[in-house]
Order: sequence, then structure tokens, then C-alpha cells
Amino acid sequence: MRPTLAAGNGDLWLMSTPNGQRGFFHQEWTEGGSQWVRIRVTGPECPRIDPSFLADERTSGGDKWFRQEYLCEFVERDGAVFPQDAIYDALQEYETPEL
Repeated sequence: MRPTLAAGNGDLWLMSTPNGQRGFFHQEWTEGGSQWVRIRVTGPECPRIDPSFLADERTSGGDKWFRQEYLCEFVERDGAVFPQDAIYDALQEYETPEL
């Protein structure tokens, strides 16, 4: 998408709910720097959503799903073999020895 912005010096808007602690949206949200304006509006903050609807959604979808979809949290993905933190901890920078 970014190359299409080059000619017109346009803006890139990302609108999504989180989908785990991975991917472009997560990286830009957490590490994208000051070039981004981050706006978060949760379900409970929206006056058009009835609180009883949110309560039903939490019950039917489960807490983790509700936190992701309605509270805009980057929760651990269901079904992952390894927790994301364990993957990040396993990755380490190293220096190549001089030969």
C-alpha cells in the first residue's frame, strides 16, 4: 500500500480490531513511532452500543475474544503452539564471529 502513496504524498489510515500480537497492524500500533496518530474507541465508550449487547457478546464469545473485538486489546491468539512472548524471547541478536 505504501508505494501507492508516493505519487500523491497521501495518508495511510489503518482501521481494525487487533488480531493477536503479530502482523503489520500490531507492529505499527506498538512500534510505529510518532508518525502515527493512534485513536482507540472501545465498545463501552461508544454511546450507540447498548451495554446489555456488550454483556451478551462477552458471554457468547468469551473474555479473550471480547477483549480483542470490543476493548481493542492485542491478546494472545487462540490455538497458538507457543505464546508470543516466548517466541520474542527466543529471538536474539548476535554478532557474527570474525574469521
